[in-house]
Amino acid sequence: MKELDNNNIPEHVAIIMDGNGRWAKQQNKLRIFGHTNGVAAVRRAVSYARQTGVKFLTLYAFSSENWNRPEQEVSALMSLFMQALDREVKKLHKNNIRLKIIGDVSRFSEKLQEKIAKAENLTGKNTALTLNIAANYGGCWDIVQATQQLAEKVKNNEISVSDINESLFQQHLVTQDEPPVDLLIRTSGEQRISNFLLWQIAYAELCFLDVLWPDFSEKDFNQAIACYQQRHRRFGGTE
Repeated sequence: MKELDNNNIPEHVAIIMDGNGRWAKQQNKLRIFGHTNGVAAVRRAVSYARQTGVKFLTLYAFSSENWNRPEQEVSALMSLFMQALDREVKKLHKNNIRLKIIGDVSRFSEKLQEKIAKAENLTGKNTALTLNIAANYGGCWDIVQATQQLAEKVKNNEISVSDINESLFQQHLVTQDEPPVDLLIRTSGEQRISNFLLWQIAYAELCFLDVLWPDFSEKDFNQAIACYQQRHRRFGGTE
């Protein structure tokens, strides 16, 4: 693995975990086999982020468009989500990692919503790393729900239209007080954003890797951060 500059570690990394289905197809297995094996890659990514000094890691687990997948696959994904919460939350807490589920959780079952609330409550004061799991999430939805909250506050005379600026808008996104994304990684070789964190990635560095998600390793994560450290971030200005 490449040696990293510890003074230039991205504070917020987001990952589009793509390629589970294709990985399973290569093994002549059902798609859920890929999703199940993708959990191990999540563990590796969280562990590497924690030891490297990343402060916020946001993983795209289930988009708002994924409900359009076959019912059997969606049901299996929900079951996998439940199992992961049962198995992993205590480990996260032990390692001082805060877990947040960002997205519209109202569509999930009551049992799953209860597990989410319990996990967030248990880990809520942890400080080493914040792990955001984007579930039933879409970037457009996030912007719309923030707009609706602000419109309601204007309607109720809590704020005026002139009070609305980028900072206030950010406070109504699901990431709220978190910093913008510094590095966005997508696995599987696909090169698109897929409605993920549209506001938060405004000036993110993008890294597209050919590896399928279940094969994503610490070496791949290291490669992405090393690539990030070679970039010159100008934020619209000049060097």
